[in-house]
Amino acid sequence: MDDTPQEITSLVGREVYSNNGVFVGEVEDLRLNVGGEAVTGLALGGLNYELFGDEVTTARGVILPYRWVRSVGDIILVTDVVERVKEPDEEEDELVA
Repeated sequence: MDDTPQEITSLVGREVYSNNGVFVGEVEDLRLNVGGEAVTGLALGGLNYELFGDEVTTARGVILPYRWVRSVGDIILVTDVVERVKEPDEEEDELVA
């Protein structure tokens, strides 16, 4: 594994897939915690509307909590979003942008 630090802007434009191989969207921007110097979310556009259904009919995109990210490489893998969108819990209200 390459431990070389990457610029966070290198995440923009990468495709995001669930760990089950379902296309989720493309990273358009990042949500940052400047004080903690950490990425807290991925702002996605170019969404797979079949995946999100009625959840994003009026939104331009969604913000996925960064804690859902499982791996970053040529693509970004996140936990299976389908179940989380269909049954969000109170802690994950960040989904709608």
